Amino acid sequence: MRTEDVLAAIATGLWRWDNASGTVTLDGEAARLLGLPAEPVVLPEAAARARFHPVDWNEINGIVNLAVAEGTLAEARLRIMDEDGRVLRTVRSRSKPLENRTADGRVDYELIGTIQEIAEPQPGTTAAHTPITGDWRRSREAFLLDAGRALAEARSTAEVLRVAASLSMPGFSPDGLAVFGTEGDRLSVIGHHGHAPGDEGPFSDMALDTDYPAAEVVRTGRAIYLPTPEDYRRRFPATWPLARRFDRASWAFLPLIVAGRTLGAWMAAFKHPVTFSPDERSVLTTVARMLAQALQRAGVAESERELTTGLQRSMMPQLGPEIPGMTIAARYVPTGGGLQVGGDWYDVIPLPSGRFALVIGDVQGHDVRAAGLMGQLRIAVRAYASEGHRPDAVLSRASRFLAGLCSAPAPDEDPGTGPGSDDDFGSPRFATCLYVECDPRTGTLEIARAGHPDPVVRMADGTVLMRPTAGGLPLGIVPDTDYPTTRFALEPGETLMLCTDGLIETGGHDLDTGWARLRAILESDAHGRTAPAEGAGDAENHLERLADLLVQAVHGPSSHHTTGPLADRREDDIAVVLLCRESPSCGCGTAAAHPVRPARRTMLTVAQAEPARIAGARRQVRELLHDWADPEQVDSAVLMVSEMVTNVLVHTDGDALLVAEAVGEPGARRLRVEVADASDELPHKRHPGEMASSGRGVLLMEMLADVWGVDPRGEGKSIWFELYERSKPDGDEDRESPRPAT
Repeated sequence: MRTEDVLAAIATGLWRWDNASGTVTLDGEAARLLGLPAEPVVLPEAAARARFHPVDWNEINGIVNLAVAEGTLAEARLRIMDEDGRVLRTVRSRSKPLENRTADGRVDYELIGTIQEIAEPQPGTTAAHTPITGDWRRSREAFLLDAGRALAEARSTAEVLRVAASLSMPGFSPDGLAVFGTEGDRLSVIGHHGHAPGDEGPFSDMALDTDYPAAEVVRTGRAIYLPTPEDYRRRFPATWPLARRFDRASWAFLPLIVAGRTLGAWMAAFKHPVTFSPDERSVLTTVARMLAQALQRAGVAESERELTTGLQRSMMPQLGPEIPGMTIAARYVPTGGGLQVGGDWYDVIPLPSGRFALVIGDVQGHDVRAAGLMGQLRIAVRAYASEGHRPDAVLSRASRFLAGLCSAPAPDEDPGTGPGSDDDFGSPRFATCLYVECDPRTGTLEIARAGHPDPVVRMADGTVLMRPTAGGLPLGIVPDTDYPTTRFALEPGETLMLCTDGLIETGGHDLDTGWARLRAILESDAHGRTAPAEGAGDAENHLERLADLLVQAVHGPSSHHTTGPLADRREDDIAVVLLCRESPSCGCGTAAAHPVRPARRTMLTVAQAEPARIAGARRQVRELLHDWADPEQVDSAVLMVSEMVTNVLVHTDGDALLVAEAVGEPGARRLRVEVADASDELPHKRHPGEMASSGRGVLLMEMLADVWGVDPRGEGKSIWFELYERSKPDGDEDRESPRPAT
């Protein structure tokens, strides 16, 4: 039996397409499949091309090029057209492309292969609507891989539905989708696509025993395929009137099954008839399984987000009523991993005295237990503050409360044993905290600090200073701990920033590099505003914008390109509170809002027991003079401040009070620094020897200060000096040493 007879018996024809000669050779079976008389024939390329759908013919070139590049067979599904442009049948062509190079270097192809009719719908069916070209198996697998990846990345039910609606299935894309869920014994519509708003009404609260395909799929867990409207009307006559108005031709209802449990049903409706071949059913079944898993993951994720969001909102306070003369803004960002709960918190507490308290803190860890301890500690701090205790007393009581809370064993647990490191709810935890009591009338701040980062003040002209404050151990480490109080005033137009270490260290930064990043944001925002404020509302909006800028700078996409030296540092929760003291023309820290440039002023106390704070005093002066024209004058000021404060600690029994103030326009400013103490002994000029270790303080003042002097006071004295800003250093020019002012 000849090979041609065998191929004809299985309805397979042979064809040969020669691109160089522009001819197509067909055997008898191939000619029949193309709608020609069943006899061998050689056709011009144009005549053969007229028998194929133009879209399919145009796509053959791409398939051939891909097959040549990959060294594989070229497979295509082609629609055969009659003279009236109707689809007669769909055939599958499998051919081997052979590359022929002509003498002039041009590349031609010769295709030798088979043509076989496949069981596709007849005219007016899906094949007439969506062309299928290329390897069917490969296109199906590629589609399923893309669909699986897209559904796996969807993080919410709405995203899952958008992905499902955008899926372009190979050869039979639906134009209407609906996802059904169950609520008790009722059918509900989770989402739909390709329908008008309100179309889901009759189906959104349907009993599961209703004669409707989706309800039957949920009851039985078996898919239902309805290729024609007649099939729908015959099998489900009761609900056919509801579906008829959508003018669809075919429907597929598939169960959404996860771990053997039917969660709902998925409907895919088609405008053109679909026969639902085994390949098409396989694709639909696979998509339904992936859709069910994606919906379950999204549902679990949404439940967790709702739970954690509700937990955090219940623990995070509202900023409360407006405070006269003050504007407050706050932000909280949980860590990016896990349940997104943590131990950071902030609070605004009205006090019986008419003042109010700002509290910010961070319980060790960012897990569920940290969040629980944070809630209890926040309530305790609020209770102690509401009783009228001073800042130091509030933190002392809070430390004792946390120490007692963490030392108690977990319920129903042997105090001598623990469940393990991951679930050890009886292990000790500590917390850092910063408590600020504020008088809104005068701007006076009284601050107690328990191991927390120092507050930051942005002055009215945009200068940013980290204000060193006295502090004690974190809460919960030693039950009875004293927390000294630091007092200073927030001037009109100044902004106070309180934050947790997450704002500083996020992105792999340490305290130094993270603070430099925040300072740049604070200063750039201050100088970026040029229009004066219109009132309190504008100040409030500006403060909210500043809070967003701070969080975005460390938590937004741009921060990933500016990571710090500790790039592998674990991310932490972020809490930040901003407090601005308004002024009549306040721009919330904007220099342009002030007709006269405000003074820069800082004040610092260095106690006898804290000589290490001399370094903080030097840093304060440098930050105050960050834009001073002459760096040598800055070095001189730092040296004199260090000498003056050290002399107080060495030669007296009291503390040193440093007050530094810079006034005037840039380039012509005056710096005045005063260091006061309680001793009546006045400094006097000495002539130390070459090897002497002291006695040069007055000499330094005479050499470096423009003016200096000593002012006796009722109790003690004040030593001061002034520097006048120079645009350029004096160089070697001689100048007369100033005399002490009297």
